[in-house]
Amino acid sequence: MKIVVLKFGGTSVGTVERIKRVAAIIIRFINKKYKVIVVSSAMSGVTNDLIKKSKELSTDFNSAEYDALVSSGEQMSCALIAGRLNHLGYKSRSWLAWQIPILTDGNHRSARINAIKTNNLKKYLNEGGVPIVSGFQGINSNKRITTLGRGGSDASAIMLAKYFKAKKCVIYTDVVGVMTTDPRVYKKAKKIKIISYEEMLEMASLGSKVMQSSSVQDARLNRIDIDVKSSFIKKDGTLITKRKNITNNKIITGISSTKNDAKITLVGIKDKPGIAASIFKPLSENNINVDMVVQNISADGKETDLTFTIKLEDLNKTQKLVKLNKIIKYKNLIIDKNVSKVSIIGVGMITTPGVTFRMFQALSKKNINILVISTSEIKISVLISKKYVKKAVSTLHKEFNLDSQDEH
Repeated sequence: MKIVVLKFGGTSVGTVERIKRVAAIIIRFINKKYKVIVVSSAMSGVTNDLIKKSKELSTDFNSAEYDALVSSGEQMSCALIAGRLNHLGYKSRSWLAWQIPILTDGNHRSARINAIKTNNLKKYLNEGGVPIVSGFQGINSNKRITTLGRGGSDASAIMLAKYFKAKKCVIYTDVVGVMTTDPRVYKKAKKIKIISYEEMLEMASLGSKVMQSSSVQDARLNRIDIDVKSSFIKKDGTLITKRKNITNNKIITGISSTKNDAKITLVGIKDKPGIAASIFKPLSENNINVDMVVQNISADGKETDLTFTIKLEDLNKTQKLVKLNKIIKYKNLIIDKNVSKVSIIGVGMITTPGVTFRMFQALSKKNINILVISTSEIKISVLISKKYVKKAVSTLHKEFNLDSQDEH
């Protein structure tokens, strides 16, 4: 059985006209002799409206009821797609997670799929049916509906592709694919034709909204190739795949930038073993993610300055936790809200010397001062003043020849 999983995001099913277009895309795959499993998100805006209603009713809305509520948007869009396909003469029906079933574990609002029972859907596919599956949801051991968190419909599609051994998984969205950088920051951003799981993971974790990191990780662990493309235009998108399938010679694949970081510096901390752990433990316990960290030791080795970055939304909570921390002593606390992180990402840098130098030299020529640096095998991130983000991105885009091709 040649199976394809097609996932449609909220904007792709946002109106009746768009649902008609989605039905036409599904029929194209049917005509190519695929057995099609469709996964749909809720129509754009519906889930946010449901969340708003829950907040108006309670400041601590019951988690199980929250999942039952916010998962209902997918039920509506799936029924509409199936209804349209029936109208056009195709056998189709909507499937909720409990009807398949899609089994999850973990907490409400952030459950993970641990198994999908395939018998019911396989029988339906063999009968010539087109199942329209509600994304973003599952069912737990207590037979309660669970939701999979942000990007959950992508996770639904990827795990269905795994359990049904699909030939491909296509994620339809409102963009043409994964871009070399955010087009709103730099207008000459290009579409990336092919990108590795690792590069996509870095880009997703650094703010690319095309896919959530957890969904990319699911695809990577299960070796599911993903096509990301627009539901609005008939053009090739971006293929997310394993490294060995990529033969291009690009050193850098993409550039990301953030606009919601804050930098905190603790000046004059008494330097002793375990002091960094004492600072970061309360932050970890309060689910505050610390990103870039730099420590400067004084010449006599008795004091240290510790700088780290967090999300701007966590700034007030972080300041409180630092000030309430009786274990640490410091001379001053300095806050900088006007910072942004700019990162270059690419598996090519593993085998190419001099990438760090080129990045730093290019920024230096434009008088862009680097405040903090962090690196991984395929990523170099720098913290700079927020006002230089556009200049930094455009400079690095040119430096690493991402401007030079129509697509890569």
